[in-house]
Amino acid sequence: MTQICLLGCGLMGTPMSKRLLAAGHDLTVWNRSPSKAQALATCGARVAATPAEAAQGAEIVITMLDNGEVVRDVLFNVAWPGAAGAMPPGSLLVDMSSILPEQAQAHAQQLAAQGVQALDAPVSGGTVGAEAGTLAIMVGGDVADFERAAHVLRVLGRPVHVGPAGSGQLAKLANQMIVGITIGAVAEALLMAQRGGADMAKVREALRGGFAESRVMEVHGQRMVDSDFAKRGSLAIQLKDLHNAMHTAQGLGFDAPITQHLTNLFTDAANHGFADLDQSALFKELLRRQP
Repeated sequence: MTQICLLGCGLMGTPMSKRLLAAGHDLTVWNRSPSKAQALATCGARVAATPAEAAQGAEIVITMLDNGEVVRDVLFNVAWPGAAGAMPPGSLLVDMSSILPEQAQAHAQQLAAQGVQALDAPVSGGTVGAEAGTLAIMVGGDVADFERAAHVLRVLGRPVHVGPAGSGQLAKLANQMIVGITIGAVAEALLMAQRGGADMAKVREALRGGFAESRVMEVHGQRMVDSDFAKRGSLAIQLKDLHNAMHTAQGLGFDAPITQHLTNLFTDAANHGFADLDQSALFKELLRRQP
């Protein structure tokens, strides 16, 4: 049993917490909206009033928060007080939020100065993967720290060490580039097939198993067929990740024209009222453009 603190009990953090509790780990949780954390008390979690209170005595602190600015605030803002100040030397931060690689590196450096190690370990797989424990987990940091956290991460999914600090976030950006681009390709292809008179559901079925097969075709393609755009992974978060990908690409001097085009399409979708829907709602933006 490992003493774990989890900060951020939203769409992803809640099912992840339940899996950690079911695996027998000792878990303390905190959330900015206390009711979300309190809902986990019935599952056996302790609920803390502040990030610092949650982190006291924890061997591993997991963050699952909205963006890099929020992660920094929850860790280092003395007004909470933040979690970092309560983390003892030798403890380990595992940031499973999706943030910029440069932010992950800065957080790791600041924590190292107080004797705390850090991994950036963003995930892919959405709420379905969080509930099933099948998340793809991309981990940056020292190998020794990865090995130390691996038994906890395996409760949540399939962790892979991809390089030094910030590398996990680079892998997540690569993932989100592929996901965003593929959502656009599936939506556009299905819409064109429908415009030509084909049955969109049957086209999706016919393409399954061929070179066009993908998890996006399987899951998001079905949502498009069903016009089911209830939020699982939000379009706004997908857009945030694409902006982060373009920011990182520019910093590397890397030209990413396909990602830029999809960033523009997702931006239009958000501006037309689809930000709070599932990311597959890019379909609605492409449909809106049709004459």
